[in-house]
Amino acid sequence: MGHKEDLLVGAKKALLQKGYARTTARDIVALSGTNLGSIGYHYGSTEALMTAAMLSAMEDWGDKITLALTAPGEADEDQLIGFWRRVIGSIKQDRALWMASIEVAIQAEHNPGLREQLAEGIEQGRRGMASLITGVPEDQLDDETVRTLGAVQMALMSGILTQWFTDPQNAPGPEQIVAGIRALAARTTPSPA
Repeated sequence: MGHKEDLLVGAKKALLQKGYARTTARDIVALSGTNLGSIGYHYGSTEALMTAAMLSAMEDWGDKITLALTAPGEADEDQLIGFWRRVIGSIKQDRALWMASIEVAIQAEHNPGLREQLAEGIEQGRRGMASLITGVPEDQLDDETVRTLGAVQMALMSGILTQWFTDPQNAPGPEQIVAGIRALAARTTPSPA
């Protein structure tokens, strides 16, 4: 690898170890085995390097979460419970990647280019979530399904993630999440006339 790639690897390590806001150029240099001048030469600024690192980490996160969520569940397991069991397992196992996804959203507030790229990733996430739930290939989904089912599934994941990060001892488990989803659906479904 050259210095540019080494810097990106070092910045991703720093991002996962220290977070975006606490990472310094010196942290990146220490983890990459390069020098401070390399950051400016290859990326223009530490912020540009960190943006590249966040985007790369988000790609890694997307790949890992896709693998986790598409893994087969237990043969006799409720499909929805299995899905949430894998989500929670991924939150526990890949905490740093999930945390990086939250930091990306916060940093996007101050970085229009990052916000645009994040918005594209969110749209892909909606489509992927809708595909996982329906079993319909992503390229065959209609926009309404993506904007409803996909968006709600992502919202649920964000809320569950927040609970698992802030209060893991009291965060809902897969069975509780599914029971809540089903109870909500039952209460909002109109009674037959």
